Amino acid sequence: MNAVSDTLADWRDIIAERLPSGGITRGVSIAVAVYLLATVLLGMYWSISPPLFDVNEKARALAAEKGGEVVTGSVTTGALIGVMETLLDKPGGFTRNDRFPPGVWLDNMPNFEYGALIQVRDLARALREVLSRSQSQSTEDPDLAVAEPNFNFHANSWVLPASESEYRSGLEHVHGYFERLSDPASPDAQFYARADNLRYWLSTVETRLGSLSQRLSASVGRMRVNTDLAGDGAATQSTFKPSEQVVRTPWTEIDDVFFEARGTAWALIHFLRAAETDFADVLAKKNAQVSVRQIIRELEATQEVVWSPVILNGSGFGVLANHSLVMASYISRANAAIIDLGELLSQG
Repeated sequence: MNAVSDTLADWRDIIAERLPSGGITRGVSIAVAVYLLATVLLGMYWSISPPLFDVNEKARALAAEKGGEVVTGSVTTGALIGVMETLLDKPGGFTRNDRFPPGVWLDNMPNFEYGALIQVRDLARALREVLSRSQSQSTEDPDLAVAEPNFNFHANSWVLPASESEYRSGLEHVHGYFERLSDPASPDAQFYARADNLRYWLSTVETRLGSLSQRLSASVGRMRVNTDLAGDGAATQSTFKPSEQVVRTPWTEIDDVFFEARGTAWALIHFLRAAETDFADVLAKKNAQVSVRQIIRELEATQEVVWSPVILNGSGFGVLANHSLVMASYISRANAAIIDLGELLSQG
């Protein structure tokens, strides 16, 4: 921060030398110029992607804090808590609902947050519906029943209530579930690490990544054959769609989709690492540990530093790079591996 302060002071002096001397106008101009420069630099700092954290260490720290033990489900629940806390407490906090500079000017980080938030919502729903329940007729966990709708609150609400307040309320209830889960004297909170439960969550991840892959690939417009009803001769749909259509992501949304995919992959890395621990016995029985590690490896590649100041949208084999197609390659490979893992888990 000292370096930032020195930079601002230097720029303030340069601006002061170039402005007319004397009067209120000069003072106001300097103040406005310094403010705008400060918000630009702060916005750049806020746009830095958060680093990955150790999900196992997070679970151990939470268990020690609450006086409990690390049990089956602790790492997955801890990963959910860690991802959500990072979104709320990173530099700049949660920026998607900001209404003042520099947050209101930002574009990349709000979309990164949205991608990660979607994964938080999907995992919270899986926790509520299957992971914490032994059967379809079992009673749902009271904390998760509140946390899941809290996380599904609108991400753009600035006040009355603010999105952050709803998400923090959801976090409190996930903390409550974690505390009861790690307490041997509280058997009402459970986490069932079964193959069908893992497959349930992975099926949701599969659809999310499939959509992202299509949107990323559509950065270069292509004529696409309509396969909506393929495989079922008796299938129908609501309205007519042509047999071929051009699919293209608008150029104004290309960087939005790119950073949404980046945030999605960032959250999934943590959740899959947690699943690798909590579902270790299930994965070992299916000999699927390597499959999970390969999925994580593909997703880790999406977090590499983007050296270009902007997300380029060159043609597929053109002179300029197309960052969306590179991201789509990693996302597609991870999604294909998840589909294979789901089929493996479904086998007896």
